[in-house]
Amino acid sequence: MIDDAGKSIARSSRPGGEAARSSGTAIECESGSIDYEESGRGPTVVLVPGSCSTGAAWRPLIALWEHRFRCVTTSLLGYGGTTERRSAGDTDIRHEAEIVESVIRWAGGPVHLVGHSFGGLVALAVALRKQAPLLSLSILEAPAPEILRRAGEDGHYRAFRDMTDGYFRAFGAGRRDAIAEMIDFYGGAGTFAGWPQRIRDYAIATTPVNIADWASAFGFALRPEALATLELPTLLIWGEASHPAVRRANELIGRSLPWGSIATIPGAAHFMISTHPAEVARAIARHLHLTELTRTGDLAEASPSLT
Repeated sequence: MIDDAGKSIARSSRPGGEAARSSGTAIECESGSIDYEESGRGPTVVLVPGSCSTGAAWRPLIALWEHRFRCVTTSLLGYGGTTERRSAGDTDIRHEAEIVESVIRWAGGPVHLVGHSFGGLVALAVALRKQAPLLSLSILEAPAPEILRRAGEDGHYRAFRDMTDGYFRAFGAGRRDAIAEMIDFYGGAGTFAGWPQRIRDYAIATTPVNIADWASAFGFALRPEALATLELPTLLIWGEASHPAVRRANELIGRSLPWGSIATIPGAAHFMISTHPAEVARAIARHLHLTELTRTGDLAEASPSLT
């Protein structure tokens, strides 16, 4: 979900590769700005939000971790202060991956990469490109219709297609709140109507960007054989009450990963980082803690309590 999407941010022109130390900065490059904000100390975690959102969406989890990780947040293309780089004829997901790679370089890597929703799909694209130093992945309900299609999961694939086809038709016909169809697909009937007005307004305003996100998602040829090459500790998280097609897509991703594990958040649906932040924070922290223990043997001072 979105929080303080319109806040102003200071700009930093420090060279990429040097970790920015003050919060509320941005990376400036020839292609435009990339949101960048960090807080805390410890192992570096880069948190990528989903569509219709900004890095502020991660604040509930960051607060629960109580500065025990160095948390770096950003926003995807066209959201917050991050400049859109895609065009109608070129929505390749590599454009999204490149900005996350810039954030990782700026943070100083290697990092633990966490992505929610479309941010989770982008995180997978970053991992598959193998151009950024990663320690682990945590993926929260990536929209991965292509892995369903390739697996012959026609019913689940059609659920994504029917939703997006109806949503796009409604938007093309001039329905201002057409994006409600997509939000309710993920969160259940009435989810969009239950959001605060400022959040609904931001989702409506960024509908064209979200449509480009779906073009990027459907165009991402996510193959099990490629996922099998990712030798990274990877946690797949989904909500117990999430849409069956979303859960199945992420199950297929997890099955294709050599070091994949799964966590289900009881009672949660897609927008779990807002509705169930404590449970999500605990699951991710446990995954990061175990990864760090495996890597170093003992990082007790830098790791959060999991009790």
